[in-house]
Amino acid sequence: MTPPLLTTRRDFLRTTLLGGALSWTVPSFVAQTFGALHAQADGALTQVTTGKDGPILVLIQLAGGNDGLNAVVPYTNDYYYKARPTIGIPKDQVLTLSDTLGLNPSMTGFKSLFDAGHLSVVNGVGYPNPNRSHFRATEIWQTASDSEKYLTDGWLGRYFDNACAGCDPTVGINIGPRLPQAFSSHQPTGISLENPGSYRFMGAGLNDDEEIAYRSMYNAENASDIASSESGGSISMVSGTTTLKNGQSTLDFLERTSMDAQVSSDRIRAIAGKTKNNATYPNGGLGNNLQLVARLIAGGLPTRVFYVSQGGYDTHSNQRGGQDGRLKELSDSVKAFTDDLIAMGEFDRVMIMTFSEFGRRVTENGSRGTDHGAAAPMFLFGPKMKAGLLGAEPSLAPQDLTDGDIRYSTDFRSIYASILENWLKTPSVPILGRQFDTLPILA
Repeated sequence: MTPPLLTTRRDFLRTTLLGGALSWTVPSFVAQTFGALHAQADGALTQVTTGKDGPILVLIQLAGGNDGLNAVVPYTNDYYYKARPTIGIPKDQVLTLSDTLGLNPSMTGFKSLFDAGHLSVVNGVGYPNPNRSHFRATEIWQTASDSEKYLTDGWLGRYFDNACAGCDPTVGINIGPRLPQAFSSHQPTGISLENPGSYRFMGAGLNDDEEIAYRSMYNAENASDIASSESGGSISMVSGTTTLKNGQSTLDFLERTSMDAQVSSDRIRAIAGKTKNNATYPNGGLGNNLQLVARLIAGGLPTRVFYVSQGGYDTHSNQRGGQDGRLKELSDSVKAFTDDLIAMGEFDRVMIMTFSEFGRRVTENGSRGTDHGAAAPMFLFGPKMKAGLLGAEPSLAPQDLTDGDIRYSTDFRSIYASILENWLKTPSVPILGRQFDTLPILA
């Protein structure tokens, strides 16, 4: 029997771990954590579903460092072909975007979206003093920090704190096993979801009639799943944490699954079960995840930000086969996603953004691959985009490189500021810490 939705967080806590008959089975640190959460949440009403018609941002992380030069190819640049004699994309295979730039031949879906006026390619995106460590570079993108500063909260977490007070817990949804650091916030906001069918609180050895809100809090047997190839492996994301007002650090799974999941799990499962997709997606993790996102959007979930990740972009060897396959999956999945949203009548309120922790070196290495680099292009999709090419095309002349890397021309936080101010309609300075130039990303 499915438990009814609870009216308040106090009711939830009192009917489960804090006041239930199973309290004697709960480890002391769990009970203490719930005590702190109860003190903070005492009397707070679960938020009413609101804003289901507002703008939505879908982020796709390309984990591992996507090589921008073989994704957006400078097919008339002699420096490109001299630097990449074996992995360079032949000119006659490029899907042309302009007289000088074109897409990897595997990206036919992106080409179709570009031709339809739904894709903007931003060239040369990076930041000053770039870091080439997967983990640190990912952290910089997740927190929107300067390269020499360390922040614990994420840029989306600060958006939730500043612009989403009182929103439903599902205002941010990560499709995956754990929240990215980008979601890390001072107030518990956002959830992680892998399979809507299992997104529920399951009884601990009780029969269905006695099912209670006591989900498995930690299953060591599943720990290895966090680093799955589909999620991008260990570099797919830097996981986030939340700090309560009293300064006590708590585990994400305790806050999200034990407080917010119960009040939203039934709704998520109902939406995912009743809403049907209207497009054919490619097989694979990314396509499956975007299918789920489309159903949740069409089902009216009041989510502002969806986050998915695709791994496999750390192409130190045999790059053409590996990257081309990942780009095809990305391109075909995004095209199916947009087709699905159009058929559902939801595309007008969705913007899609891709990002990767860094690009690759200009010169190929001895293993027919590329090593960690710096600046790279970003892709923005939507019906209201200023479609085309934005930002200066990067120079590949040796004298214009920095330690063999492309110099950035657009700070990635300018794109964040543009999305926050022009799409999500909220001031960017409280979230990013200072004013960054915005780009004309909307028509």
